[in-house]
Amino acid sequence: MASSWTRLFGSRNDRLIKEILPLVERINSLEPEYAKLSDEGLRAKTDEFRQRIARELEEQGAPKLLERARRLRMDGEPDEAKLLEDKYKGIEQRVLDGLLCEAFAACREAGKRTLGQRHYDVQLIGGVALHRGWIAEMVTGEGKTLVATLASYLNALPGRGVHVVTVNDYLAKRDCELNRPLMELLGLTMGCIQAHMSNEDRREAYAADITYGTNNEFGFDYLRDNMKVDAASQVQQGRRNFAIVDEVDSILIDEARTPLIISGDATDSTEAFGVANEVAKKLRGVSKPKLEEEAKRKGVEKEDLENQWDFVYSEKDHQVMLTERGIERVEKLLGMGNIYDTASNPWPHYIEQALRAHSLYKRDKEYVVQNGEIIIVDPHTGRLMHGRNWSDGLHQAVEAKEGVPIKRETQTLATITLQNYFRLYRKLSGMTGTALTEASEFWSIYKLDVLSVPTNRPLIRRAHGDVVYRTAREKYKAICAEIEAVNALGRPVLVGTISVENSERLSEMLSRRGVEHEVLNAKNHAREAAIVAEAGHLGRVTVATNMAGRGTDILLGTFTHQELLDHWKSRRAAPKDLELDDPRFYEKLCRHWLKHRLSTGTPLYEELEWRKMLDEFDHFVEVDGKRYRMPRLCTRVQELGGLHIVGSERHDSRRIDNQLRGRCGRQGDPGSSRFYLSLEDDLMRIFASDRVSWLLEKLGMEEGQEISAPMVTRSIEKAQKKVEAMHFDMRKNVLEYDQVMDEQRKLVYRERQRILEGEGEELRKAVFLWIERCLWRAISEYNNHDLAPADRNLPALCDWARKKFGFRVLPKELEGLSEEECYDVLMKRVDQAYALREKEIGEEDMRRLERYIMLQTIDEKWKDHLRGMDQLRSGIGWRGYAQTDPKIAYKKEGYAQFQEMWENCADEIADLLFRVRPVTREEEAALAQTWNPSHYSAPSEFEEDFRQRAARTEREAAAASKEEGPPRPIKREEPKVKRNDPCPCGSGKKYKKCHGKNAA
Repeated sequence: MASSWTRLFGSRNDRLIKEILPLVERINSLEPEYAKLSDEGLRAKTDEFRQRIARELEEQGAPKLLERARRLRMDGEPDEAKLLEDKYKGIEQRVLDGLLCEAFAACREAGKRTLGQRHYDVQLIGGVALHRGWIAEMVTGEGKTLVATLASYLNALPGRGVHVVTVNDYLAKRDCELNRPLMELLGLTMGCIQAHMSNEDRREAYAADITYGTNNEFGFDYLRDNMKVDAASQVQQGRRNFAIVDEVDSILIDEARTPLIISGDATDSTEAFGVANEVAKKLRGVSKPKLEEEAKRKGVEKEDLENQWDFVYSEKDHQVMLTERGIERVEKLLGMGNIYDTASNPWPHYIEQALRAHSLYKRDKEYVVQNGEIIIVDPHTGRLMHGRNWSDGLHQAVEAKEGVPIKRETQTLATITLQNYFRLYRKLSGMTGTALTEASEFWSIYKLDVLSVPTNRPLIRRAHGDVVYRTAREKYKAICAEIEAVNALGRPVLVGTISVENSERLSEMLSRRGVEHEVLNAKNHAREAAIVAEAGHLGRVTVATNMAGRGTDILLGTFTHQELLDHWKSRRAAPKDLELDDPRFYEKLCRHWLKHRLSTGTPLYEELEWRKMLDEFDHFVEVDGKRYRMPRLCTRVQELGGLHIVGSERHDSRRIDNQLRGRCGRQGDPGSSRFYLSLEDDLMRIFASDRVSWLLEKLGMEEGQEISAPMVTRSIEKAQKKVEAMHFDMRKNVLEYDQVMDEQRKLVYRERQRILEGEGEELRKAVFLWIERCLWRAISEYNNHDLAPADRNLPALCDWARKKFGFRVLPKELEGLSEEECYDVLMKRVDQAYALREKEIGEEDMRRLERYIMLQTIDEKWKDHLRGMDQLRSGIGWRGYAQTDPKIAYKKEGYAQFQEMWENCADEIADLLFRVRPVTREEEAALAQTWNPSHYSAPSEFEEDFRQRAARTEREAAAASKEEGPPRPIKREEPKVKRNDPCPCGSGKKYKKCHGKNAA
């Protein structure tokens, strides 16, 4: 039924494009007019547009809305402020819509003059989609970089900044420099954020009309801004207006599980990781699928076989579990009793991470070792992630395994997920070649629609079916044969691998066969530009990891007839004595191939590869009465068939595979692709082995025999969908947990910003909001009218006020008063005491003291709160034993912890303001060092760490339940506090009355 409606009315995508086409026609009609303008006249259009925008916004009262919203934020009314900001956003969007056609026409004309490139109509459609806050899905090679200039220019006109987000520094710099002449002709400024830039350079880059940078740099700058103690040193504040995210699926989907973390050094446990590593090396483990297979073969439960091993690991779930036998061996090797006893609580954590490092993290796949350091390899791009660390001690475990210096564990100072960072922008849009498969997730999380933009020229790329072999050895043998066949004909070949290890294995095999090639992986990334520049030339072979996926533009080369013939001769694809002027040129060439490449003496798999390649040509040569397909003499790679892509393994995500395919067939060029798989590949082994193995068994496959069948392709796609669904659940899980932190983070950062920007009376007002909170807390504790009169304690309240604010008040002054009346009396006295304090110190110094105390207190308490939330999250699995949903428990307990932290901030701020001496300029400068981050990390295994910690907690609960007493978390960073001891938070109360209230 749905398909009938689609045929009748067209798809939603078709209707949206039809709606945009009149705008395209209007832009085209303006082209002759703008072509007549001089460069100065074109630049003057920008000034004209800006004046029109300012006038129309003023007429609709938009600037007043923003000013009112700013004042509301300063007054602590964020919800009302957001309503006004949304209203402003709607007005601005309508004003820009009215300018769209003229602005796009100006941008197109500037592109023609500076870049020699004219925006095609389909690129204009993409630009409209970006301006409307949609995702434009454009086939690789359709010029997304140029499309971004249209929406960037239009949305930069109001002067509130546009951020163009890319996946790496190289692309950010390349795209910025490429488009700079266009924008400068139009009178706009450009900036580019790069890693290791100084704060001054960053501020200058953000001040530009359009700023390019990576998702991580934008995110870290947001966190760093909210650790600054001086508003003037902030770089990004107020510039999160409109973001265009290039390769949006990579950043908002693949990287969404990755929290950005700024951390400092924590406790030193390097020696423990070394000991755990030695223990792990002595333990014997088995993979979960192998254990299940053996149990099935023997007809027993897998639990009956577990104790033949010390631990079981699962590549699918990324988890490791000690067996009972393993626990006993660990205890014996460590020389201690129950390792799950709280006296030795860190050891299960250290041992488990050591086992994960040995079983699940392979050198030259998940990481490389360079200059005595562990460098993580990005699983999506194949690039090295310098300065990034895995969390929860995993990085230290891998360092111990490889025998490199072990770094100290870290403590989180600031963190945010990319999902929540990009939701801070007033308007968000994106571009990619592969978005429709994730359209539902884009809408559910980011409220982003996806528009599939048609190609400018018909797509003539050929995607051959997958070929499956039993073993990896057979697969690589066939890949080498295909590379030789394609290379001999002169076509360039790009071979995609999923790891450094696999790229080097294939490189070694090609070298043994004498095939000249280049290797592009994380180890030799310095030569990336040079390798990519040559990858589309005659007869080039490039073996690459995922680095050659997104953003890599491989240009096809040209050559002479003689260079092509010389290449054929060098690859034994033409007779040595063949010359171009030979009248029987094609006949001799064909006979040579029949004799040396297609004869019965040629290995079957090599002959098959040659026949596959020749089938793609439409030039026929007749020899001995038979017609054979042949390439013609030509001068362009396109005429040989274009770039050929060989995938050596399927990635977890179909989008990554499509990105690799997208390196060929760009802008209407020919090209082809084929994936080679084996049952030993990770994806097949973990997710699709049973079904495909059964099929191969039915077909009775022999050594070296390939299978290429629709059923196999469908099974592989099902496996990929299964992995994608699992990853979606992980992302959703991370988002749900981080939602708690996100609300808390927004509140803390909003308060910090209010303090940073506050001046004079605004600062004093902020101080009194804290004092009011502190005062109400004391009144509700000592004079709560919900309590019986005998339980109220007015003398204690008076004593508290004396110690806190330094004034005397008698209990009889408060007798018979309601809580509100009591508050009014005390607040009046506080105001008087504060005025005396202000007079004693001086108004200017008092304002500096207020800012210093509030920022210092909030920063310290927030840092402690982050540590507490980490501990809560790592032990939240315990709540399942009480039949409580861990997520609900996390939200409730996280909220309670935050409330406690906020109240403690109020207590400490009020206490310090009435006690400390004025801060000196030197001490104020030293506050900038309160936050001293030593690590910036985006651990790509965060959600797996989280699931692994939760699973570990459940296992420890089961082990601890054998002992007397309730189960306890295995990690404790502070000594045990008794109920009647003073609370460690410094409030002066007993632990049972303060943080100990919820300890049970």
